[in-house]
Amino acid sequence: MATAYCLARDGLAVTIIDRNLSPGMGASFANGAQLSYVYTDALANPALIKHLPALALGLDPAFRLRPSFDPSQIGWLLTFLRNATQARFEANTLAGLELGLQSRLAMHALLERHPLDFHHRQAGKLHIHQDQGAFASAARMVELKRRHGAMQEVLSDADARAIEPALAGRQAPIAGAIFSPQEEVGDPHLFCAAMNEVLTRDYGVVSRLGSTVMQLSDDGNAAQLMLDSGEVLTAGHVVVCAGIDAKSLLSPLGVRSGLMGMKGYSFNAPAGAIAPVHSITDVARKMVFCCLDDTVRVAGLAELGRMDTRLAADQVRALKAGAEEALPGAADYRRARGEWAGIRPMSPTSLPDIRQVSGRVSINIGHGMLGWTFAMGSAERIAKQLLQGVSA
Repeated sequence: MATAYCLARDGLAVTIIDRNLSPGMGASFANGAQLSYVYTDALANPALIKHLPALALGLDPAFRLRPSFDPSQIGWLLTFLRNATQARFEANTLAGLELGLQSRLAMHALLERHPLDFHHRQAGKLHIHQDQGAFASAARMVELKRRHGAMQEVLSDADARAIEPALAGRQAPIAGAIFSPQEEVGDPHLFCAAMNEVLTRDYGVVSRLGSTVMQLSDDGNAAQLMLDSGEVLTAGHVVVCAGIDAKSLLSPLGVRSGLMGMKGYSFNAPAGAIAPVHSITDVARKMVFCCLDDTVRVAGLAELGRMDTRLAADQVRALKAGAEEALPGAADYRRARGEWAGIRPMSPTSLPDIRQVSGRVSINIGHGMLGWTFAMGSAERIAKQLLQGVSA
């Protein structure tokens, strides 16, 4: 939806094609709702590599690796490992920070023009660390990111509890916290629905919801899309923003997407007696909490290599139990509802792939756990690429 907006705003005729009957029903439907513009740390890092055997053996309840002999997964893992050096981790993190800050500016510019309602607010974000070593590494990254435009603070246990009432019920000690005061939250599904209305009403965008693209081709003169209805659409250019499903769409063009699915879960619960004032990430549990209106959304868990969106009952129970243990009074967990699972399209670098892959086809994919955060900045980048091509 962000890409469609940037292209239509800049004067191009745009048609949106989505297999679902309403927009934002995939990975955008019920993710963590975090607009983490400065927390862009790449997944591949030296500390995680040491942890890989435990992941493969299923010893980490929050993060699991599903081993496979699939050549594409093996290739992805090898590239991921090459990006786990300290130098590449820092480079990928800073590249993500640059895109995150661009996204923040683009989102604010959009909202100045179109004040959309999607429970958006500047909540600030707390990353809570239990492990002293992990906290020390995070504090070092704060110093690096500050030099590149990030606003972050390093807090003690007492400092964190002083600014966040939801931590009052937490029994586990805190080694320290990273506070990012400018971070925001917003419901990405509501955003997509509101954007679709604005695009069709104000920009003449044609929204073809409930249409599945069966095949994408490019003969050099135009791009063709065959729909499940048998209809063939022709376009001067196609931008694929299909998340993990981009793999099957791009394969006939000979394009390897380099994506790996990472399954995550979420649920909503009524706000508790000490609901979070800020967005909170429990780093050890790989779990996020934020308030969307009068509801607390909890999202987390990571199953690398999983491609199904089935709700695994044991994982849902684990997420709820972990949330209640981490922040007991933050939500009424007994009244939890809206359990959901989605697939994050992960690249080995944790950076999206934004480029032209053939004469008439471009891609904007691979945003991983930061798809909501990177959406507006990525859209600006792909729109700039296309407009430069049109003017040339």
